[in-house]
Amino acid sequence: MRSSDEKVVAVIMVGGPTKGTRFRPLSLNIPKPLFPLAGQPMVHHPISACKRIPNLAQIYLVGFYEEREFALYVSSISNELKVPVRYLKEEKPHGSAGGLYNFRDLIMEDNPSHIFLLNCDVCCSFPLPEMLEAHKRYGGMGTILVIKVSAESASEFGELVADPITNELLHYTEKPETFVSDRINCGVYVFTPDIFTAIQGVSSQRKDRANLRRMSSFDAVQSAARNPPTDFVRLDQDILTPLAGKKQLYTYETMDFWEQIKTPGMSLKCSALYLAQFRFTSPNLLACGDGTNSATIIGNVYIHPSAKVHPSAKIGPNVSISANARIGAGVRLISCIILDGVEIMENAVVTNAIVGWKSSIGRWSRVQAGGDYNAKLGITILGEAVAVEDEVVVTNSIVLPHKTLNVSVQEEILL
Repeated sequence: MRSSDEKVVAVIMVGGPTKGTRFRPLSLNIPKPLFPLAGQPMVHHPISACKRIPNLAQIYLVGFYEEREFALYVSSISNELKVPVRYLKEEKPHGSAGGLYNFRDLIMEDNPSHIFLLNCDVCCSFPLPEMLEAHKRYGGMGTILVIKVSAESASEFGELVADPITNELLHYTEKPETFVSDRINCGVYVFTPDIFTAIQGVSSQRKDRANLRRMSSFDAVQSAARNPPTDFVRLDQDILTPLAGKKQLYTYETMDFWEQIKTPGMSLKCSALYLAQFRFTSPNLLACGDGTNSATIIGNVYIHPSAKVHPSAKIGPNVSISANARIGAGVRLISCIILDGVEIMENAVVTNAIVGWKSSIGRWSRVQAGGDYNAKLGITILGEAVAVEDEVVVTNSIVLPHKTLNVSVQEEILL
C-alpha cells in the first residue's frame, strides 16, 4: 500500500455522566466534553487537531452519554471540518482498550493503516502529524505521547522509562507508589491495527484462565469479585505494561504544554493555554481593541460574535466570552470564562472565575478568587442562572444553580 493511499482514523474517548462528577456544578447543564474552553467545546480542540492528520478518513467519539446529547454538535463539526465525525455509545464499561476493541469493526471499516486514540480531558497542542511520522520511523505497533513533569507530580500519572536513543518504551507503571521516572503518559496514542490483536490476546488469556480453574462455588464468587470481565481491558495495565521492552511500543516527547482537565479550576487554566495557542494557530479567533470604538483588550481574549461588550470595558488577559453575553460599561474581566447569556452590569469586576449560563452580576459587584487552579475553592464558580445583586462580593466560592446572592460570601459552597 502506497503512503498516499493509507487512511487514518481517530478515536476520541469522551467518558460519560458518571465520570465527570468532579466537574460539577458545570456538568449539571452540559456534557463535560461540550463545555467551552477558549470559546470552543472541550472536545473541539482534539477534533480540530485531528483535521491536521494526513489522509484522515473518520473521527469517532466513544462514550457513555446518550447520542442525542452529541447529535447537534457532531452534525455541525462534521460540516465545519468536512470530515465525518460519528458518536458511538458504549452500553457498558469495557476499559480504555476494551472500548476501542468493542467498536473494532466500525473503526476498521475504512481499512486504516493507523488509528489515533485520544482522551477528551487532555489539554495539549496535539502534535499528531509529527507523532505519526515518528511512529512510522520506529516501526512498532504503537507510539505514546509523553512529557517531562516535576518528580513531585509524576506519581499522579502513568510513569514510563524509554530508551534515550531509540525511544522504545522499556517500562510502564500506572500511578506508582515510589518514583520511577519524570516522563509520563499524556493519554494520546497512535497504533497500527495490530492493537486489536493485542487486546484480543488479553481477553483470550482471561477466558483460558477462567476455563482452566476448577473452583468451588465460593471460589467462583471470590474470583468474580476480584477479576474484571474478560472483555474489560485497560490500556495502561493490560497492554502498555506487559508490552514494554518488547520492541512494540515507542514514545514521542512533546515540549509544549500538557494538562489534564479534571476540575473546573483546571478548565480555566486550560482555556488560557488554548487562547495562547490561538495566537499562533488561529489568531483570527482572538479579539483586539484599544478602547476607542471597542473595548480595551489585554492579552489573549475570545469574544463570541453575538456578545455585546461596552467600549469602556477592559477585558483580559485569558478571558473567553460566549454567545449573547452582555458586558456593561466600566466592567473589568480578568482570567475568566463567561458563558452563554450572562449579563455583567456597570463597573463589576470578575477575576479567576467561571460565570454560568444566564447568570447576572450587578453593578459594582465583584466575583473573584485567588486563582489556585488545583484548590477546591481556588476559583469562583457560579452555576446556571445565579443572580449576584449590586455591590456584592463573592470570593473563592462555588454557587449552585438558580441562587440569588444579596450579601457577600467568602470561601463558601452555596447549595
